[in-house]
Amino acid sequence: MVGKKRHRLLSLCSSFGPCDSPSPVGRRSLVEVMATGTPDSQARFGQSVKGLLTEKVNTCGTDVIALTKQVLKGSRSSELLGQAARNMVLQEDAILHSEDSLRKMAIITTHLQYQQEAIQKNVEQSSNLQDQLNHLLK
Repeated sequence: MVGKKRHRLLSLCSSFGPCDSPSPVGRRSLVEVMATGTPDSQARFGQSVKGLLTEKVNTCGTDVIALTKQVLKGSRSSELLGQAARNMVLQEDAILHSEDSLRKMAIITTHLQYQQEAIQKNVEQSSNLQDQLNHLLK
């Protein structure tokens, strides 16, 4: 009967792992299980533990890779956000400068219009003066 209990316990340990036994009473340390089992069951247990360990290592590796990608993505997105903010400030400065230039150009345009009107009046007056001079010289 004791041999059957040990065999049942070994099969439980090989499927769950040494600390994952369904009942706290049936939990035994890896050393206890390895010391009491037959070489065949020890080999199966070792393979099972090795398989579980490999699976857990692979899972952890995958999780670390996913976490690294997420951190890099977050780092890159904050970097892009900072770059976009800098570009926006530069664009805002360019827009303000353009607005100032347009205001100055509007003032210059107004002055040029005044000068054009003054020149047209002077041309008309010079035509009148030329007519008067021609009339006086005759």
